[in-house]
Amino acid sequence: MLMHRLLEASAARTPDRVAFRWVDRQRTATYAEAVAAMEAMAGGLADLGVRPGDRVLVFAHNGLDYLVAMLGAWRLGAISALVNVRYADDLAYYVGDHAPTVIVYTHDMANPVRAAVAAAGLDARLICMDGPQEGAVSLPELMAAGLAAPADPGRPDAVAHLSYTSGTTGRPKGACLAHEPTVTACRVIGERLRIRADDRSFGPTALSSSYQLVANLLPQLAVGATVNVMGRWTQQAGWDALAATQATMFVGNPVVLTELLEESEARGRLPSPLRFGLSGGGPVPPTLKRAFRDVLKLPLVESYGQSELGGFFALGFPELEPDDDRLMRVGPPLPDKEVAILTSADEPAALGRVGEISLRGGFMAGYWGKPEKTAEATRGGWLRSGDLGSMDADGFVTMRGRRSELVTVDGVDWFPRDVEEALAAEPGVLLAALVGLTGPDGTRPVAFVTARAGAVLDTAALAAAIAPKLPYDLAKLEIRVAAELPTTPTGKIAKATLAETAGG
Repeated sequence: MLMHRLLEASAARTPDRVAFRWVDRQRTATYAEAVAAMEAMAGGLADLGVRPGDRVLVFAHNGLDYLVAMLGAWRLGAISALVNVRYADDLAYYVGDHAPTVIVYTHDMANPVRAAVAAAGLDARLICMDGPQEGAVSLPELMAAGLAAPADPGRPDAVAHLSYTSGTTGRPKGACLAHEPTVTACRVIGERLRIRADDRSFGPTALSSSYQLVANLLPQLAVGATVNVMGRWTQQAGWDALAATQATMFVGNPVVLTELLEESEARGRLPSPLRFGLSGGGPVPPTLKRAFRDVLKLPLVESYGQSELGGFFALGFPELEPDDDRLMRVGPPLPDKEVAILTSADEPAALGRVGEISLRGGFMAGYWGKPEKTAEATRGGWLRSGDLGSMDADGFVTMRGRRSELVTVDGVDWFPRDVEEALAAEPGVLLAALVGLTGPDGTRPVAFVTARAGAVLDTAALAAAIAPKLPYDLAKLEIRVAAELPTTPTGKIAKATLAETAGG
C-alpha cells in the first residue's frame, strides 16, 4: 500500500473525523478536507513541473501545510525530502545532495533557501507557505487554484520519503524510504501500541524526523485517528496544548517527556486522558520510566529506530512494567522484522552478550546518491545500526549506546549510558551525558550534569555515590555541572558539541 492511500482509506470510512490539528494556530482538517488539500497540492506541484521521482524539499516549521506538502508529493509519486529548519546554515549541502525540483518553505526561511539554491546552481521552483514573496509562488494562491492532479502512479515499491540522518558519523545522509515496507511497518507499530480510531496523538518534535513519520503520522492515519502537531513546544505551553486537545498518546523524545513529567508534577495531574507516552530519538533513562510509572501512573513506551529503517528495531508495550530490573529494556522486535545481535565476525551473539544490533526485512532502499555508504550499512543483507546492545531470553532488546560513542579509558571500554544512568538516579540530577576528551595522557572521561529546579549539585559527592554501582575505575572521571545540555534537532544530547566546547 502507498502512504497517502492510508489517508484516502480513512477518509472513505470517516470523512468528518478530524485528521490533523495544528495546535499553535488552532487549524484543523477533517479526513475529507485533508484528501482535498492533498489533491490540490498534488495538482499545484504537477503544474510547477514536479514528476514522479522528483524531490520536493520541505523546509519549514511544523504545521498543517507541512503535512499537506508531504502528502501532495507522495500523491504525485514524487519524494518528500525533509530538512530541519535548525540546519539553515547548512541548507546548501542538503539542496546540492538531492537536487529538489521544488522547495516549499516558510517566509522566515527565504534568505537561506535562496542562498542554498544559488550555491547549488539549481533552477528549483520556490513555494512560500505564507503568501507571495519575490521569486516564489504563493502556496495559498496555488491551493486556491484547484489544479487537477494527474493520475496516481500507484507504485508501492517507489521511494516516497527522504529523511536525513543526524550525521553522528559524518555528513548527514538521505535515507530513502519506499511506500510499501514503511506502511507495513507502521501498521505493525499501530498494532503494538494498540492505536484506535478514537485516539488523539500529539507529537511536538520536528516533522523532518522519520520518528514523526512512523510514530505520529502513518500508524494513526491507518486507523483514522487524529494527529496533533505543534511548532513551538515549551514546557507550560505544551502541557496546556495537551490539555486542550485531550490527547491520548504523547509522542516525544526524552527531553520533552521529562518536561511533561515536571509540569504534571507541578500541577498535580496529567494534562489529558493519556494512555501512554512514547519515546524515541535516544535511550530513555530508567529513572524517567520509573517516574512515569510511579508518579504519573503512566506507561512510558520506549522505541528504538533509525532514519534508515522506516520503523523500529524494537518497541515496548503500552503497559506498566512493575520490575525495576527490566526497565532498561526497550522491548522486543516487531513481527515484520528480523533482528539479531551480531558479533564482529557477523555471527549471532549469545543471549545477553553485547554486539551490533542488526536487522533484515524491510528497511531503506538506500542512501540518496551514496551507493558505497549503502553497501557498507547493508552488507550481507543486514541493516547495521552502528549501535551496541543485547537480547535476552524474552527476546527483548537492550540498547547500550553507539559504537562511536564508547569512551576507552586506560584500555577499558566505558559505555556512556552506564555512567549517565547512574548519575541520573542521584537526587537533584536532571540530565547527564558522558564524553571522552583526548589529551596528552589519553582519554579523559567527563560527565556533564544538569540540576533539577532548586537543587544544588556537589560533584565530588556524585562521584562517590555512583562509584560502587559501576564496573569502572572512576579515578579519572570528571563531573561538571552545566546550565543546560546542547541537543540536536531530533532531541538527542549533542555529545560532539559538548566535547568541542569542553576543550581538551
